[in-house]
Amino acid sequence: MTALEYPDGHFDAVVCVFGVFFVPDMEGLVKELWRVVKRGGKLAITTWGSDFFEPMYTQYREAIREMRPDLYSAFNPWDRITTIPQVERLLHNGGVPNPVVEAEDSVQPLAMPEDWWTVALGSELRGTIDVMEAAQAEQIKANNTAWARENAVSRISTNTIYAVGTK
Repeated sequence: MTALEYPDGHFDAVVCVFGVFFVPDMEGLVKELWRVVKRGGKLAITTWGSDFFEPMYTQYREAIREMRPDLYSAFNPWDRITTIPQVERLLHNGGVPNPVVEAEDSVQPLAMPEDWWTVALGSELRGTIDVMEAAQAEQIKANNTAWARENAVSRISTNTIYAVGTK
């Protein structure tokens, strides 16, 4: 994704959904994605907002830190671009003039506390879960579910930032 083997202006649209923050050089990635967009084409990038999966994400991370400190990281790649100004700056520095950047505050309802674990397994959090022993993952699931039940958690934040540049 950081060194595409396509000629300049090859695509009408390039879309990067929740991926730009995984590369160390985000500006370099934006430059590369922008390079392969045709004149009149679009580059669209999404990232998480500042309250990603809260309030459950904090509980999940604390459970990981306690049970498997070797899998805990105080740094999350998406923390680098969780605001509109940060995303605007990223696109500008990546060569995209006048991007349209908007935030959407949204939530994912949880019909029951166990739904949180379904969300975790369907997201990038699964990578951490999959490297744990099954008993450890079950304990973290039980702890998270109990906390959600005790605190009447009925939804999690799924705030998203959308950015589109037109060439």
